[in-house]
Amino acid sequence: MGDQELTWRGAAAQWDRMLFDGVARRHWPAGDRVLPRLGRAANHGVLWGGAAAAIAVLGSTGARKAALCGAASLALASATVNTVGKWSVRRPRPLLEGVPEVRRLVTQPTTTSFPSGHSASAFAFTTGLALGAPGWGALLAPVAVSVAFSRVYTGVHYPSDVAAGAALGVAAGLVVRRITRAVEEARIDPGDERKATEAPALPDGAGLTVVVNTGSGTASAAGLDVLRARLPRAEVVECEGPQLAGELEAAAARSTVLGVCGGDGTVNAAATAALRAGVPLAVFPGGTLNHFALDLGLGGAEDTCRAVAAGRAVRVSAGRFTPGPDPEDGRSGYFLNTFSIGAYPELLRRRLRWAPRIGGGPAALLAAWKVLRAEHPVRLRLAGKPRSVWLLFVGNGTYHGTGPTPRRRDSLGEGLLDVRLVHGGGRPGPRLFAAALTGPLSRSPVHTATRLRSLRIGDIPPGTPLAYDGECTPAPPALVLDTLPDALTVYRPA
Repeated sequence: MGDQELTWRGAAAQWDRMLFDGVARRHWPAGDRVLPRLGRAANHGVLWGGAAAAIAVLGSTGARKAALCGAASLALASATVNTVGKWSVRRPRPLLEGVPEVRRLVTQPTTTSFPSGHSASAFAFTTGLALGAPGWGALLAPVAVSVAFSRVYTGVHYPSDVAAGAALGVAAGLVVRRITRAVEEARIDPGDERKATEAPALPDGAGLTVVVNTGSGTASAAGLDVLRARLPRAEVVECEGPQLAGELEAAAARSTVLGVCGGDGTVNAAATAALRAGVPLAVFPGGTLNHFALDLGLGGAEDTCRAVAAGRAVRVSAGRFTPGPDPEDGRSGYFLNTFSIGAYPELLRRRLRWAPRIGGGPAALLAAWKVLRAEHPVRLRLAGKPRSVWLLFVGNGTYHGTGPTPRRRDSLGEGLLDVRLVHGGGRPGPRLFAAALTGPLSRSPVHTATRLRSLRIGDIPPGTPLAYDGECTPAPPALVLDTLPDALTVYRPA
C-alpha cells in the first residue's frame, strides 16, 4: 500500500513538473510585461482592495454589498492558507531552472509553496463578488485567472498549488455566501405582532391593485412574474416619480386591497394612501433595503402572494407627524420605520442633490464628509425644553442594537416611539461614534434614549431638513410626533 501511494504521488509530482516546464518553455505574447506586474499588484490583497473601493464608488448598493462579501471571502481564504495550508503541507518552491530571467520576481517568496495564497485570494474575492453581483464578477474573473496563472508563469508555484488555492478561494466564497444568507434569513423572521386580523382573501388577486415604482431600487427584478402567476387577476400599475402619490391614492379608492412594489419610501407613500382610504396593504419588496418588509417577515413576492390568497394579515402601528410633509393640505404624515432631524437628514439631502451629477457612491462620501465637518448642531425645543442636538432619531417601535440609528425591530405592533438623541457640542463625528457604542435604552454624556407615546418639537430653525422612511423634506417650525397603535392592516404569512 505504501509503495502504491508513493508511486501515485510520484506520478502526480511528475505531471506537475511537466506542466510547470511547459509553461516556462512557451512564449506568451505580452506576458513578460503584464503577468509579473499583475502578480505584484495582488500582493497582500492590494489589487482586490482597490477593486472593492472602485465598486464602492461606482457600483450600486447591491454591488457594494457583494464587494463586501468578496472582501470577507478573501479574508477567510487568506487566514486558511496562512494558518493551515502553508504549515500542513510543507512543499518547497519550484526550482527556477528553465524559467526565463525576465519573468522571475526580484524578491523570491520564502514561504512554502502549497497552496497558492495569491490564487486563493483572487478566486475568493471574485467568487464572493460574483455571487452577489454577477456582472462585476464576470468583469474581474479574467483578472483572477491571470493572477493565478502569473504564479506559475513567474516560477513561484506549481500548477497544483494554483489549482488548490483557487479551489480553496471558491470554497471560501461559498461559505461566506452561505453565512450571509443565513443572516438574511434570520433577519426576515416574522415579528411578534399579536394583532392577527381578518383580511379579504383574494385567491386569484381579484380586487388587488399593485402600484409598482419602476424607479425603485430593484423593482424590475422584484418578483412581479411571481405576482402575475400566483394572482393573475390582480391589476398592476407601473409608474414613478411625481405620478406615484396620485396612482396610489386612485388605486386605494377603487380597490379592495392596495398593493405596492418598491422600497421603503414607496411603501411609506402606499401606507399613507391605505390609511386614508381605510384599506389593507400588501407589500411586495422591491427596494434596495426593504426595512419594513424584512421587519414584517416578508422575504419576497412569494410570501406576500401566499398571504393575500389566504387572507392572513396583522395590524401594525404607524408613527405620525403633524403637520405632514405638505403643510398646505393640512394632513399628517406617517412613518413606518424612522423619523429624524439632524445629521442623517442633512446627509440624505446633500446626497440626493449631488447624486445626479456625480453618482450615488461619490455623492454619499462627499455628503458624509460635509456633515461630519459641521460646526453647529440643530437648536430646537423638545417637550418644551431647549435642546442642542446633532441627531434626533425616532423609531416606530423599539429598535434593537446599539447606537443612535439601529436597524432591527422585533415587533411592529408595539405602539411606542423609540426616541434617541445625540447631544450637541464638540464635533459631530466623535459624538455620533460615541453614541454608536451605547445601548438602546441608556443615557451617556453624549446620548439619550427613551420610549414615548408622543413628542412635541418646536423652534425648528428655517431650512432644517427632516427625513422619514428614507424621504427628505423641509421641516416646519413646529410639529408633534405620536403613534397610532394597530392603525394599518398588512398582509403577512402566518
